[in-house]
Amino acid sequence: MKKQFFITVTAMFLTLGASAQDAPQVQTGNGILEGINESGIKVFKGVPFAAPPVGDLRWKAPQPVQKWDGIRKADEFGPNPMQENVFGDMMFGTKKMSEDCLYLNIWTPAKTMDEKLPVFIYFNGGGLMAGSGSEPRYAGLSMARRGIVAITANYREGIFGFFAHPQLSKEASYKGSGNYGFLDQAAAIKWVKDNISAFGGDPDRITIMGESAGSMSVSALMASPLTRNLISQAMGSSGSVLGSRPIVTLKEAEQAGVETTKKLGCKSIKDLRALSADELMKRAAVKSVPSYNIDNYFFTEQPAETYAKGEQAQVPCLIGNNSSEMVPAYILQGKPATIENLKPVVEKAFNVPADKLLPMYGINTDADIMQLPGYQLAGDIFIAYSTWKWMNVQQQTCTKPVYRYIFCRPRPDMVMKNKEAGLAGGVQEKKSDAPAAPKIPGAIHSADIEYEMGNLSTNNVFAWNADDYAISNIFESYYANFIKTGNPNGLGLPEWTPINGQAVAPVMQIDVNTHLKADPQMESRYQLIDSGRSTMNTVKK
Repeated sequence: MKKQFFITVTAMFLTLGASAQDAPQVQTGNGILEGINESGIKVFKGVPFAAPPVGDLRWKAPQPVQKWDGIRKADEFGPNPMQENVFGDMMFGTKKMSEDCLYLNIWTPAKTMDEKLPVFIYFNGGGLMAGSGSEPRYAGLSMARRGIVAITANYREGIFGFFAHPQLSKEASYKGSGNYGFLDQAAAIKWVKDNISAFGGDPDRITIMGESAGSMSVSALMASPLTRNLISQAMGSSGSVLGSRPIVTLKEAEQAGVETTKKLGCKSIKDLRALSADELMKRAAVKSVPSYNIDNYFFTEQPAETYAKGEQAQVPCLIGNNSSEMVPAYILQGKPATIENLKPVVEKAFNVPADKLLPMYGINTDADIMQLPGYQLAGDIFIAYSTWKWMNVQQQTCTKPVYRYIFCRPRPDMVMKNKEAGLAGGVQEKKSDAPAAPKIPGAIHSADIEYEMGNLSTNNVFAWNADDYAISNIFESYYANFIKTGNPNGLGLPEWTPINGQAVAPVMQIDVNTHLKADPQMESRYQLIDSGRSTMNTVKK
C-alpha cells in the first residue's frame, strides 16, 4: 500500500513537473511571463507593452508598463481595441474588447532563448479604426517555424487613437495631440527593442510590417524621429501616408477636435474622459479613416518632406499591393459603368486628362471598366498609387534595396453559399435580394494576408486548393528570406531584383506562375498620375 502511494505521488509530481516545464517562462524588464507551448513554438499572448490608456491616460502618449510581482500568465490574447463593427467581416482570436488594449503577442522558435533570431512585428490593417493583433490571419506560428520571432501588436484606433484638442496639446510635454495610435506602435517597437533578447530575438534585427492601415503605419514609422532608428528593415502591403493630400496641421486637427467635442455633447476633455469607453465609442460612431497630424512629436514635418530629404529610415524595403485592390463601383458611387461617368472621377482624383490616362489602363470602351483595367484604376484611386509613391521615393532617396511586387491571385470560391466576401478579409451575410457579385479578376484588397503569413488554414471561408498553398509557400518564403537577410531571394524561388536605379521597375508578379515583369505602360501611367497629384498637394506646415 505504501509502495503504491509512493508511486502515485511520484507520478503526480513528475506530471506537474512536466507541465511546468512545458509552460515557457521569460524574465522581461517588467516581470516574469509564462506562455504556452504550441508544438515546439513558445507563444506569449497578451503581453503588456504600455500602461492601460484609461482614465486620465485616455488621449495621452503611452506610459511605461508597471512592474509586477510573481508570474504573469501570457496564454490568452489581450482585449481587442475599442472599435465599431466597421467592416462586418473581421474575425478575432478573442471576444474581449476594451480601452485597455495595449498588448502584443510573441511566437518564438528559440530553444535556449539566446539565439538572436530575426524579429518581425506586424501591425494590423482596418483603416486605423478597426482590427486587432488577435486576428488569426496575422498569427505568427508559421513564420516562427521558419526561424523568426514573430509579433503582433495592438494600438488605439478610431477616436481613442486619433483625436486632437487644444486642451490635450496643453497637457502634453511636446505641446501636441492626436496620433496616439502611432505612438502606441512606437511604444511597441521600443518595448520589443528592450525585451526581445529574452525571447531569443535580436534587438538589432527588427523588421516592421503592415497591410493597409498597417502599411500606412509602417511608412509613417519610417519617417518618425521616434522610430526610424529602431528598425532594420520594413515591409508594406497596400498603403502609405505618401501620395495622398498633405497631413493636416496640429491647429487644424485641434479645431476638428473642438467641433467633435461639441457634436459628442461635451464641453471639455474632462467631460469626454468621464464617458465610459462604450459610450464614447457609441457617440463617436467612427466609420471613416481618422485624421492624423503634424503633432511636433511623432511627426515633426510632412512625411513627404522627410522622405524627399532622405531622412527616413535608410533600410531595405519590400513593398507591394494587390492587382484588384478595389471594385469599380467604389469610384462610380452608384452611377452606370460608362467612360463618360468615369472621366470626372479620374480628373478629380488625379488632376490629369482622363482621355490621356484611361487608355494607359486599357480602358477604351464601357465594357473595359468592369474588367481588370477598371479594377486597377479603382485600386489606384483607393490605395495602390500611394503604395507606388512610397516605394518610388524610397528607392530615389535610399541606397538600400527596394523590392516591389503585385499579388495577383483571385480568391477561390467561398465554401458558404449564404455569405459574401467583404473588403477587409472574412465574410458578411449575403442579402437574399442582392444581385450576384461580379467575379473579381484579380486579388482584392487584403486578400494577400493569409498567403504571405502562411495562414490559409486559419480561414475556412474559402475553398483553398493546391495552387493556393503553393502560392502561399512562395510568398511566405520571400517574406521570411527578407526578414532574415534583407533579400527575398532563396533556393527554389524565381529571382527577384530590386527596383533601385531601374528606368522601368521590375515587379514580382505573385501568382500560380510567379515571375518578374517590367511593365513600361504601368510605369508611364504612374508617372502621369504623380505629375497631376504633385500639383494638387500643396505642403502644409
